[in-house]
Amino acid sequence: METIIVYVDDADYAQLLLQTAVQAPQASQAHWVLVGCAPRITHRVSRFVSNRSRENWRNKWAERLFQDCVPVLQAHGAQVTTVLARGPLPELLQTLQAQYGAQSQVVDMRRPKLQTPDAAAPAVPSPLHKLAGTLAGIGALWTVLIGETLAA
Repeated sequence: METIIVYVDDADYAQLLLQTAVQAPQASQAHWVLVGCAPRITHRVSRFVSNRSRENWRNKWAERLFQDCVPVLQAHGAQVTTVLARGPLPELLQTLQAQYGAQSQVVDMRRPKLQTPDAAAPAVPSPLHKLAGTLAGIGALWTVLIGETLAA
């Protein structure tokens, strides 16, 4: 039996992908291992939350995620196992491949993080912007000089 390891972090996004993936001819005979990848808690928030509270939140989050994703696969007769990622994914993948076989197929169905071009690279002013700034500065200087000349 083929094993398919799937990384999931958003139920709505993953349901669409799972519905198309389970349509494949051999997908219903495969063993699906859903790995829930919980969102990271920022450093600022984690200072005020205990480890126990963080684990409770992660478990509830995973329960809701799996409640939405597992029925999609089970409706087609697939065997499903759920795993919650509690550490780095490469280490978890090694553990899962040791458990289910090294030939397991790995699919990443996590929602892609959108990056805007402005956030990815710092804005560098173009020569045209530098010219516009220079001309504006010269215009302001002329205005001040002419204003003082006329006032005198």
